[in-house]
Amino acid sequence: MKYLNILFIIFILSGCVNNVPTPLERKSSVLQTALEKNFKEVDIKTSTFTLFSLQNQNNNCKNKNLRVYVEGDGLSWITRRTISKDPTPVNSTILKLMYEDTTECKVYLARPCQFINSDICDKKYWTSHRFSPEVIKSFDESLNNLKKEYKNNSFTLIGHSGGGAVVALLASNRKDIDMFVTIAGNMDIEKWTSMYNLSKLEGSLNPADFTTNLENINQYHLIGNNDKIVPKEVFLSYLSKFKNKDKVHFLYFDENHNCCWENPFKKLLFETK
Repeated sequence: MKYLNILFIIFILSGCVNNVPTPLERKSSVLQTALEKNFKEVDIKTSTFTLFSLQNQNNNCKNKNLRVYVEGDGLSWITRRTISKDPTPVNSTILKLMYEDTTECKVYLARPCQFINSDICDKKYWTSHRFSPEVIKSFDESLNNLKKEYKNNSFTLIGHSGGGAVVALLASNRKDIDMFVTIAGNMDIEKWTSMYNLSKLEGSLNPADFTTNLENINQYHLIGNNDKIVPKEVFLSYLSKFKNKDKVHFLYFDENHNCCWENPFKKLLFETK
């Protein structure tokens, strides 16, 4: 019952109870706004998944830092009992934050099977295997692809919700990450599943298991006091795994999981310039 209740809470707070747009409608809406913001769709093929990305049409990022914004879990569940057939997000928090960022050197990366459908798109990749090695490998290869295209020398990774877990896992295994930022990030999936009596995410990697590799990377975590989906206890469990916490910065805000992070994020960008 606890498992079903938390899924329903996630569903309610995502604003997805009634009139869920079709995957095509969701994609069309995102592309319309992207075009207005001077972004174009670029599908990045990797050895595992093809990832949907939005890239600025005017950029000069050679030898600069490229900011990569990673999407959250999207529409993983359609009702409290039914896994979504397509995880494309209905209302993306991370895209709103990217559009607040005034730098030209920025890219949006969706999660596997969001905005793109293929034979490999099994439902496990937005449920139990959402942070699996093959998922993280697709992002790692995508960063390599972007580096060849943009000629940048480093990355700042920014992720919302499950995207926070993705950016931490990427940062734990790369040497070109200057910093990573999470917003309402799911940083300890073992703690998260145990708190809500959820089934373990079998097949997924857990950021909290890689804190030794992350100790020397600057990281900033924005945490919502009113977040009922990934509460602050999940981050605090992740934090407790660090022996050296000097580079682990975190700020609390009176926000919930999906709203309203624009002003806190702009404040962070200003302070970390």
